[in-house]
Amino acid sequence: MNFKGKSLLITGGTGSLGKALTAHILTNHSEIRRLIIFSRDEQKQFVMAQEFPVKQFPQIRFFIGDVRDIGRLKRAFKGVDYVIHAAAMKHVHLAEYNPEECIKTNIGGAQNVVDACFETSVERVVALSTDKACAPINLYGATKLTSDKLFVAANNIKGDSPIKFSVVRYGNVMGSNGSVIPFFIKKKKEGTLPITDPKMTRFNISLQGGVDMVMHAMENAWGGEIFVPKIPSYKIMDVAEAIGPECEKPIVGIRPGEKVHEEMITTSDSFYTYDLGKYYAILPATSNWSLENFISEFKATKVESDFSYNSGENDEWETVESLRSLIKEHVDSNFEL
Repeated sequence: MNFKGKSLLITGGTGSLGKALTAHILTNHSEIRRLIIFSRDEQKQFVMAQEFPVKQFPQIRFFIGDVRDIGRLKRAFKGVDYVIHAAAMKHVHLAEYNPEECIKTNIGGAQNVVDACFETSVERVVALSTDKACAPINLYGATKLTSDKLFVAANNIKGDSPIKFSVVRYGNVMGSNGSVIPFFIKKKKEGTLPITDPKMTRFNISLQGGVDMVMHAMENAWGGEIFVPKIPSYKIMDVAEAIGPECEKPIVGIRPGEKVHEEMITTSDSFYTYDLGKYYAILPATSNWSLENFISEFKATKVESDFSYNSGENDEWETVESLRSLIKEHVDSNFEL
């Protein structure tokens, strides 16, 4: 995608994926006019500014603001061409105990982003979702499902605007803030790795895989798609064995709102789901473009009507050995048993 002369804003830009996107864009699209990091944590912005100094990267801007504040969003979006919406309250158990805060950020914030885009000149929006938005059983997942619906439906009310809204949905990002692998690496020093449920599985994607998916959606979305990657799963017991084979592994029970297995596509979604090769796409039930043309353009194939995609019934699995290699490559280069 050509970013020459364009401005891109990342909400929640100081998070793990936001920083990975920033590094990718500044490295591969140095011709970009402006890259704006929008977030509410001044300390994280201060730290990130040391990693990406303005003298070295004159395109970068840091903009303190909260997606709950529509006025601040409108000001930040002035002159912006592309938006990546990564801001969210994402910890499942914290959302269960602080529901109102989660709703304000994940639903209210999403609607504010949509509204701010309509009142400015934004052309493309990619919103980040999660496997927990699929058949949700916790508040975090329910708010992200609602967010997905808001971004998909925004394409139906855009009128003559050329703006396109799309969503990317993926599983656990390896090594991201608050995820299990950094947690286990830290707990290894204590000799104990707490296991919620020995049967638990999760999808696994690297930060770069998440970045690639966002960039794919930014370039290829027609509007209203929910893109889902084809990625492997891992068993929580294999993660524990990969990190601390000598550690004790007590079973502590599932935390509030957790699933044993995660889903990304349900059988109900299958009626609108197409295989694009590297990704699946859940298409909108109503759209302002031709399905036939979409199928032709992307060589898309309709999945079977009973198709589903969940981490417990995946065809591709990480092993203890592959997990150790991935941890060393993507999480901690100094990782040793």
